[in-house]
Amino acid sequence: MAEQTESDDRTEEPTARRLQKAREDGQVARSVELSAAAVTLGAIAVLFFSGASLTERLADGFASAFVFDRKVLESPALLPGIFLSRMGDGLLLVSPIFVVTIVVAILASMALGGLNFSSKLIEPKFDKLNPLNGFKRMFGLKAGVELGKAIAKFSVVGALLVWVLIDNISTLSTLGAMSIEPALALTGSLITRSALVITFGLVLIALFDVPYQYFDFMKRMRMSKQEIKDEMKDMEGRPEVRAQIRKRQRELATRKMMTKVKDADVVITNPDHFAVALSYDPTSDGAPVLVAKGIDHLAFRIRDEARQHGVQIFEAPPLARSLYYTTELDAAVPESLYVPVAQVIAYVFSLSSVRPGAAPMQRPNPKVPAGMRFDVEGKREAA
Repeated sequence: MAEQTESDDRTEEPTARRLQKAREDGQVARSVELSAAAVTLGAIAVLFFSGASLTERLADGFASAFVFDRKVLESPALLPGIFLSRMGDGLLLVSPIFVVTIVVAILASMALGGLNFSSKLIEPKFDKLNPLNGFKRMFGLKAGVELGKAIAKFSVVGALLVWVLIDNISTLSTLGAMSIEPALALTGSLITRSALVITFGLVLIALFDVPYQYFDFMKRMRMSKQEIKDEMKDMEGRPEVRAQIRKRQRELATRKMMTKVKDADVVITNPDHFAVALSYDPTSDGAPVLVAKGIDHLAFRIRDEARQHGVQIFEAPPLARSLYYTTELDAAVPESLYVPVAQVIAYVFSLSSVRPGAAPMQRPNPKVPAGMRFDVEGKREAA
C-alpha cells in the first residue's frame, strides 16, 4: 500500500539531473526484443549475401573431413591435430556471422539507451538476497508483463515456424533422396527462409516492446514534487552552481542593460574608467533615469555602443563617479544632482537643435555638490 502511494506521488517528469544520475547507476531504457530482432536480421543478411558460397565451402569442408590418407590411418596420434584444424576452418567460415551479430547487438543496445558503462551494475547488492524482495519481483507487474511478452513471442514464432514447415513439407521429404551438395544447398535455402520469417515475427514484437520499454523507464524515473524541490535546493546549495547562476544572471543583466544604451540621451564618462548612460523624457515630469553604468571594460563597451548609435558622450569625471555610486539601474538621479545633470542634458539637446550658422550653446562645466563627490575607489570625499 505504501509502495502504491509512493508511486502515485511521483507525477512529475524526471529532471535532467535525475536521468543523468540514473545513467551513472546503469539505469537506461533497454529492449531485449530489439536486440534479438537486430541480431537475427544481421545473421540473415550475411546468409543472404554469402549463402551460396558459404554452403559450398561447408560442403567441401564436410567432404574433406571424412577423407584420410594412409599416414593418418597408420598414426592415430595425428587425429587430434587434424580435428582442431578442421574445427578452425569451420569457425573461420562462419566467423562473418559472428562478427556481424556482435556488432549489430552492440548497436541495437545503443539505439534506445545509448552507450553506457557503469561499474555499479556489478557491485554486490545485498537487498537482492532478501526473499521478500525476490517474491515481489516474481509476482509483480513487471514480471507479469515479461511473462506475457514471452508467451506472445513463443506463440508468434511458433505459429510462423509451423506455417513454414507446412508450406515446405513436400520439399523436406525429398532431401533424403538427394546427394549431399544439393541437399545442403536446399537446406541452407530453407534455413534462410525460415529465419527470415522468424525475424519478421521478432521485428513485429520489437515494434511493440521499444515504446513500452521507454514508457516504463520514464515512468520509473518520475519524481514527486518534493523530490524536485529537494533537488533544486541541493543544486542551488552547491558553491559552483551558485557561482554559475550568479554569473549567468550578471550576463543577462549586462546584455539587457546594453540594449538600452542606444536609446539613451547622453553618456557621461570619467573618461576611461567610468561611464553612465542617462535617458530623459522632456514631456514627463520625472527626473532623468540612469539606464546603464559600468567601470573599466564595461565602461568601454558602453562608450563603444553609444558611438555606434550616435549617442552624445560628455566627459565629466566627478559627475560620472557620483552617478555611478549613488544611482541604481533604471532609477531616477538623486535630487542633489538635478542641477549638474540638467546642465548636461540641456547642452546635449541644444546640439541636436542648433540651426545652421547659429552658435551652439557653450559647453557647461557641471559642479557636483559637496557630499556627493567620490574618488575612483568609491570613497566619499570630505565636504
